[in-house]
Amino acid sequence: MHYPIAIELGDETHDFGVIVPDLPGCYSAGDTLTEAHANAKESIELWLEAVLEEGGSVPHSSAPEALKIAHPEWSDWIWSSVEVDLPQSPERGA
Repeated sequence: MHYPIAIELGDETHDFGVIVPDLPGCYSAGDTLTEAHANAKESIELWLEAVLEEGGSVPHSSAPEALKIAHPEWSDWIWSSVEVDLPQSPERGA
């Protein structure tokens, strides 16, 4: 599954910040764009595992174009996506 991410540009004194709009409270950062992307993948996977452990369900991912319209405050951010393997839910024996 792919989740769109919005990446705030970093500079010499600030990390690259990442928000995952489809997963409330899921965010990450990294010293470089590559690190921010990798850390976002890890954050998404941990977020999904926690939701499933609590008995919740995995949210569907939104179309990036819809998110760009819904969040004009991130218009100058970099949009990308992260591919993750969905964790097995606890009741399925994972």
